[in-house]
Amino acid sequence: MFKLTIMYPKSADGVFDFDYYIDKHMPLSLERQGSAVKSVLVEKGYDGETPGVEFAYVAICHFTYDSQQAFTDAFLPHAEELQSDIANYTNIVPIIQFSTIELDQK
Repeated sequence: MFKLTIMYPKSADGVFDFDYYIDKHMPLSLERQGSAVKSVLVEKGYDGETPGVEFAYVAICHFTYDSQQAFTDAFLPHAEELQSDIANYTNIVPIIQFSTIELDQK
C-alpha cells in the first residue's frame, strides 16, 4: 500500500476552516480521484487534558492507494484544481509525506 499524508502544522497566525475542508474540499478530492483512493482519514489536532502537551498539527490527512502509480494516475490530472482549492480553507503551508505501509493491524 502507498500512503499520502498531508500535515498542516500549528502556527500562531494559521487559519484552518474544518467545515470547508470536510464538507467541500474532501468530497471534491475523493470525487476527482475516484476508486483509486482505498481509504482516507482526517484528524483534527487536540490538546486533550495533559498539562504542557499541545498538538503539533492543526490537521492531518491520510490517503491510501494500491500503489504510487495509482496515486499518480488519480491525482495528477486534478492536481492544479485540488491544490488551488487549499486557499479556500487554510493559509498554512502543508507538509507532504509519501510512505509505504509496512504494518496495518486493526
